[in-house]
Amino acid sequence: MDNTKKKSNKQKNNQTVYSILFIIGTCHLLNDSLQAVIPAMFPILEKSLGLTFTQLGLIAFTLNMVSSVMQPLIGMYTDKHPLPYALPLGLTSSMVGMLGLALAPDFWTILISVFFIGLGSAVFHPEGSRVAYLAAGTRRGLAQSIYQVGGNSGQALAPVITALVLVPLGQFGAIWFTLIAGLAVFFLMHISKWYAAQIKLFSSSKKSQIIKRPNKKMSKAIKNAVIVLIFLVFARSWYTAAISNFYAFYAIESYGLTIAKSQIYIFTFLVMGAVGTFFGGPLADRFGKRNVILISLLAPAPLALLLPHIGAVSSVILLALIGFLLMSSFSVTVVYAQELIPGKIGTMSGLIVGLAFGMGAIGSVALGSMIDLVGLTTTMIAISTLPLLGILTYLLPTDEKVRGWYA
Repeated sequence: MDNTKKKSNKQKNNQTVYSILFIIGTCHLLNDSLQAVIPAMFPILEKSLGLTFTQLGLIAFTLNMVSSVMQPLIGMYTDKHPLPYALPLGLTSSMVGMLGLALAPDFWTILISVFFIGLGSAVFHPEGSRVAYLAAGTRRGLAQSIYQVGGNSGQALAPVITALVLVPLGQFGAIWFTLIAGLAVFFLMHISKWYAAQIKLFSSSKKSQIIKRPNKKMSKAIKNAVIVLIFLVFARSWYTAAISNFYAFYAIESYGLTIAKSQIYIFTFLVMGAVGTFFGGPLADRFGKRNVILISLLAPAPLALLLPHIGAVSSVILLALIGFLLMSSFSVTVVYAQELIPGKIGTMSGLIVGLAFGMGAIGSVALGSMIDLVGLTTTMIAISTLPLLGILTYLLPTDEKVRGWYA
């Protein structure tokens, strides 16, 4: 009887629960669309409050740094003590932040509001990734892609938000996004109930599993692989931060565009990044995670080098290709890190995704200051070399080698 029950639990754990994956992916879209409001407001805030590029960089730094620092800490805690109902609480924090952002009269109030949005994101991401893991069954790459593509789609909404909401309504238009936060809280209450029941099932089946502990040599190899991943995340995050936060200004300056028209470039980059994120997971399930990570950085490298030297129409095409290729490894990097250290799902998800936010935060400040010092064109030429760091992927152990460590 016990054997039959264990077999039944194992079969359930191996099934991919698409309904949960699509709901958590939708919530990820809603969560990240709230974050997308902040860089989308940069051109508005620059004019209405007279902010410098350095101050805009500090706003992005506050948002991304809070979520990046908190994510791995929350992930470490919830690996030992899962908190299913932390998900709706996190989005409630973001809802408070959005209300403050809409009403903020000065730079410092904006920073406080952004802090609450960052805190909500820090809670959501590691726990959302754990939900995707629990619902994945045997298709971890696909599951993580469904989850992450929701977030990237939310980020891609930033230019649409700017053109359709913030340009006509101004800063106060951000108040409409409190409704989006409320909708996410509603969905996450349903997810939390499923999550709580699944944790009990997963915990009971986990007791019968023995994960091989790494020896000294293997531990060193794992640490080296994590360091390489950090450099790869750095390259991708700084390049993405440059395009997402500042390319609209470059397009306005170089091509003489309006704020609304400049958003076409950012939207193209981000929406194709979301498409790339979706396809990256299934490709990694079939061709290997390390291979997808390698191609996603090296393939767009020559296109990135060419981007600052071409015309307005060609730039849109190149941004589409770069976005697709570069972001195809986003979810794959998370799954690769989770498999490097099994049993630390929240920690590794929080580390890699949080690291992406953190690197983007530092990049936003550094790039904003660099633009103030040397100008937009010089900065865009400098960051075009970052995808070349993808060559470091050759230092990562292959998927087969990682699986062999825990066989």
